[in-house]
Amino acid sequence: MMLKHLSNGYVAKEMINSSLPKVKNDEQAAQQFKNGFNLSRNAMRVAGFFELIGSIFLLMSVFGKKFVRIGTVMINIILGVAIFKHLKAGHGLKGSKSALKFFGLNTVNFMETLRK
Repeated sequence: MMLKHLSNGYVAKEMINSSLPKVKNDEQAAQQFKNGFNLSRNAMRVAGFFELIGSIFLLMSVFGKKFVRIGTVMINIILGVAIFKHLKAGHGLKGSKSALKFFGLNTVNFMETLRK
């Protein structure tokens, strides 16, 4: 029981750290989005807000499974796009390693909420 909350907390913490430069409209993050993935500053900010809000839902997982499910879906949408964009940009599995790790961990946490 405690392990899944720790896992959700870990993913949430990492996603919050990832989202803050995007939400704050950081110039370096915007350049990475533009140069690496051909995505606009607005797309970066939307992704950042999705990550941040999804992370908040994951942190609220102690209040119920519904929060985990909402947070996981929100974050995994962004991570799925990130994985696709990394692969499309030619970064391979190495470039998408972090996104794949969190996508997998999130998926396991989501599946755990379906168990009775």
